[in-house]
Parts: sequence; C-alpha cells; structure tokens
Amino acid sequence: MMYQYEYGQAVRLTRNVRNDGTYPGLDIGHLLIRRGAVGYVRDVGLFLQDQIIYSVDFMDEGKMVGCREEELIGADEPWVPSLYEFRDKVLAKVPLAISGEVVVEAGAEGEIQRVERDEETQKVTYHVRFPGQTFLVPESALLPSKVAAEATVVEE
Repeated sequence: MMYQYEYGQAVRLTRNVRNDGTYPGLDIGHLLIRRGAVGYVRDVGLFLQDQIIYSVDFMDEGKMVGCREEELIGADEPWVPSLYEFRDKVLAKVPLAISGEVVVEAGAEGEIQRVERDEETQKVTYHVRFPGQTFLVPESALLPSKVAAEATVVEE
C-alpha cells in the first residue's frame, strides 16, 4: 500500500477527531483535535490491513492521535474553514423555499450531511437534511442548534 504522507510532513486535519476509546484518560466522544489543526506525521501503519493510519503529533495541542488518510490534507494545500461539519445539528436562519413555496420554516432543525468548500470563493455550503428533504444551504443561512451549542460549551 502506498502512503500519501511521509514521516515529518506537515498535515492539516479536515474533520474533528474525537476519542474513540483509544486515547487514554479522556471519555469516549471527547473532542481531541479540531478540524483545521496542523500536525506532523510521526508514524504510518495499517488498521485491518486496508486502512492507512497516521500517528500525527499536534504539538500546539500537546496530543498525538491516529488519523485516517482521508481525514488529512497537506498543510500547504488550500483550506477553507467551516462552522459546521458532518452530523452537526443546525437551525435554518431563514425560510427555505422551492419555486416560491416555503418548505422549511426559519428555526427548523436539520443535520449536516456533507460539507462543500469552494477554494476560489472561500465560501462553504452544506447539504442539510431537514425533515423530508435535503437542501444545499450556504453557511450564512444557518445557525447552530441550541443542543449543539450547549454540547460545545460543556466540552471546552
């Protein structure tokens, strides 16, 4: 298997990493490293013989964590930060309509299904699942869900 990143290479995390039970001293689900953080590859290995796992030293956070290859990009590659990520709960800031008919009221809760970053415009859009439909919504039309906001306060 070919590895994309080499020992000592700077990489950026594209997703939040939470403790899956393998990081000692912290509860399962505890946020370890936020997306966008830069670390350095310290080791490369395989999990179940088909998943490349990198030990990445996030020196600013004082943590070394295992990251899957698809969670990383080179530190010098373009990066567009986002407010939300996959599975985050959000609220519609404005009503969402199809052909002028409102199908999602402002304040309705949805869940992020996918994050799309446009490097050229530096804008982020999300595929958001609201009850019954999925919409492509710009970041400016979303608010954090109260439940998600409270969970973030507890973690930090």
